[in-house]
Amino acid sequence: MEAVTVDKEEAVRDDYLNDGMHDNTGNKDQFVVFQLGSEEYGVNISQAKEIIKPKNITNVPNTPEHVLGVINLRGQIVPVVDMKKRFSIELEDNEETDSSRIITVEVNDALIGIKVDGVNEVVWLDQDKLEPAPEVAGGVRQEYLIGIGKIEDRLLVLVDLNKILFEDTDEIKN
Repeated sequence: MEAVTVDKEEAVRDDYLNDGMHDNTGNKDQFVVFQLGSEEYGVNISQAKEIIKPKNITNVPNTPEHVLGVINLRGQIVPVVDMKKRFSIELEDNEETDSSRIITVEVNDALIGIKVDGVNEVVWLDQDKLEPAPEVAGGVRQEYLIGIGKIEDRLLVLVDLNKILFEDTDEIKN
């Protein structure tokens, strides 16, 4: 009997390519596009679970400034992070509007809500339309970014939710 060696990186890539979040050729990825101020950002659709209108957010004492509090989502307590505050985006108007939304995302097996100014669309991006993250992109720290997506004449800042949402936890552990 012949031994079969499986390249772990190839197996992970194959699982990723067959997860239904991108085309069969593996040359495209799907992103949820959201608005913060005048800039557009994107998160991989595989992490996005639901898009809801903001509801009663309960404040939790002694949390970081960017944590708005928690919501009750069908019996599950979900923390909500204000992405403008997390990215230190200074805008005169930080009021909630009719287009404001909370995108619930699953990161590190945790369900978290991210509050954004609006959700614009879901797009497919070709791999050749993705560029590495520059030093400065929309005022967001480079380590929070996966890269920049090009959609016709628009640029889409692709964010790394794991680093954005769990950076403080990593600092406490170290």
